[in-house]
Formats: sequence, C-alpha cells, structure tokens
Amino acid sequence: MPNSRPAVIVVAPDSFKGSVSAAGAAAAMARGARLAFGAAAEIVELPMADGGEGTLDALLATWHRPHLSMATTDALGRPKAARYGSSADGRVGIIEAAEGNGLPDVSDVPLQPLRADSHGVGTIAKRLLDDGAEEILLCIGGSASTDGGTGLLTALGARFLDAAGNPVAPGGGGLGSICSVDTSGLHPRAATVQWRIAVDVDNPLCGERGAAAVFGPQKGAGPADIELLDAGLANLARVLADLAAGTRPPAEGKSGRQGPPYLSTPGFGAAGGLPLALVALLGAETVPGAELVADAVGLDAALARADVVLTGEGCLDTQSLGGKVVDAVRRLAPASAPVLVVAGTVQLSAAQCREAGITAAVSIARGASTLPELTAAADILIEDAAAHICSALAFDSAAPRSLGLHENS
Repeated sequence: MPNSRPAVIVVAPDSFKGSVSAAGAAAAMARGARLAFGAAAEIVELPMADGGEGTLDALLATWHRPHLSMATTDALGRPKAARYGSSADGRVGIIEAAEGNGLPDVSDVPLQPLRADSHGVGTIAKRLLDDGAEEILLCIGGSASTDGGTGLLTALGARFLDAAGNPVAPGGGGLGSICSVDTSGLHPRAATVQWRIAVDVDNPLCGERGAAAVFGPQKGAGPADIELLDAGLANLARVLADLAAGTRPPAEGKSGRQGPPYLSTPGFGAAGGLPLALVALLGAETVPGAELVADAVGLDAALARADVVLTGEGCLDTQSLGGKVVDAVRRLAPASAPVLVVAGTVQLSAAQCREAGITAAVSIARGASTLPELTAAADILIEDAAAHICSALAFDSAAPRSLGLHENS
C-alpha cells in the first residue's frame, strides 16, 4: 500500500447493553482510533446490532435517519406510543418488535403469558404497508408474547378461527383451538412486500428447546402454561403447514398435507414463535440478526476497504462467535485487516481470539471495577480502550509502512 494513502479504519460495534448505544460506542471508538491513527485517517462508523434490542437505533444512526412515532398497543392491548423507522426513500421499513409486544411495557402488572399477543407489532407493520414500504425488516426479541405471530397477522386482517368458525381469543392461550385461517381480509400488500425477520437464537418452535419451554418462564409461564403454549404452537404449525401445502402443488410423490417442517425449524422459537405465521402466510425469510443488519448498513462493502477493523460489545465470550455482531464483523473482514475488539469484559483467551481471527481484544475496565462503575463511565472508557489497542498497532514498527502512517501523524 502506498504510504501516501491514509489508513481506512472501519468501526462497527454492537451496543454495550445498559451502558452505551451502538452509535455511542462507535463514536467513542472512533475518537480513540483518531488519537492513535491521526487526523489523516479515514474512519468509517457503522453502528451494528444483532437483531434484538438496539437494532432500530443502530440502523437509523447509520442511515442518518430520525425515528418515527405512532400510536399502537402493548402486549396486553393497552395504548402506547411506538417507535419505528424508514429508509430515506421509504423503500425499507424497520420495526423493533418489542415496541409493540415488549416485556418491559407490561411489567407494571402481573404477567399474562396466555393473553399477551403481538397485535401491536402488526399495527406498526400496517402503517409501513400503507406508506408504501417494499421491504420490512422485523427485529424481534424481548417479547412478552407466545402467540406464533397470530396477533401480528390479525392486525393485518387475517382471522384465526376455531371449529365453529369463530375467531379465537388473542394470545397464546387460544392457539390450540385454531382449526383454520381466513386470509381473505389480509392487507393487499402484506404478501407482496419482502419480509426479513432478524433472529439471534436458533431455538425451534416446540419441544424442550422451544419457545414456550425456554422463554416462557421469563414471560410468567408456569409448567401448565408452558405445556398449553407448546401444544398450541404445535397445533398452529400443523394448521399453517396444511394451508401452505394447499396453496401450491405437492412435491412429486408426496402428500399435499406434509408441509414445511415448522416444528423443528431453527429460529422459529424466537419471540414466542413470531416467525411462524409470517413465514407460512407471507413468505417471510428468517435471517441471523447480525447478518441482516450488516447487509442493511453495507458492512461488507465498507470492510472490503478496511486497513483496520474495530468492533466490540458488552461481553466478549464464546457466544460472541456464534452469530453475534463480533462474529459477523470478523467473518466479513478481509484477511489483511487486523480485527480489534473492545469489550466491557473479555472472557476469551488470547489463543481463542487468535483461532477466531481476532488480532487483539481489550476490556474497558481499569483494574478491578464494579458494573455500576463501568456503566457510569462507559463512553470514556471505550474511547480510552480503543486508543490503547489502536496505538499498539499504529506505532508497531511495521505499522507505519503497512498502514500508510507517518511518524507523529
């Protein structure tokens, strides 16, 4: 690389949960990188997320777009204001599902795991459809509901009916009574737009690792509730599989009633089975959350130019390498670019980092620190840690030649 070309530093962190947003972390890391690499360096900030909490803010920050607001309902049907987003041309709409079925919004009353639903999420989706969005990015996580996405589809005009042809009650408690689905009143654009659902877990819909068994307890479900919800999701999956099979020619040598393997599909257990109805009725695609965000913000193209890559999150551990932001960044980074990680805590050994393709990782902690202490000063600590780790690279004896840096730059 010619010495005359300034170094390109791509900064693409996740949020530090409970401390700093992804945009705030990116800005802090960029300041630290600037101290190390000098004013001539080109620093590209791309706040990231894994599809859960903070994804809406990360995407809007990257697109330099404000959030939009509208009236919807929480998981118990009570009025609330929700945030959502849209690209500058209005083509892509962004929904963080917890704005319409989030657990924190219903924590002021006893949890109702059989009643909570995703109708409020569907209200936001309807607004985006009415406004002409061609693609909807649905970021799920932090939900209070286990309704298989029936509430969302109900808000878009679908009807889930019992044996007598009557609509079943909202929430997961009525899923076992569903015998058919009436889609005649579905929003006219619901099945024509592209739906992409960001998931950050690989749990299947049902069973020991399913939506009810794993995530039901945090939503207030006891053993009897879990059994009822799990059976209800399985019933809904069978009904939807039959419906899907009936809308296309059966595969050669197969019965039209077999349908897709909804019960065991990885990721369908996310957010109370929310992907189920959207995939079955609208042809939605489930995508690992970090990959969806990476695609939406153009991470691949940015990293292709990078001389140094800086990423981070609250805790760097083995889960970080299994579909989280750090994993997406290190996989997309060019082999020639060092990958540096700044984290609240680093639980991977140097050998594990090296094996994963991470050049170096540092914690923001300055000696022994409590979580409240780290949280209170996270912004400053992230900047300082980024400056430290970048300085070690920038002033390495080979770095000025390989990165186009100059002494005292």
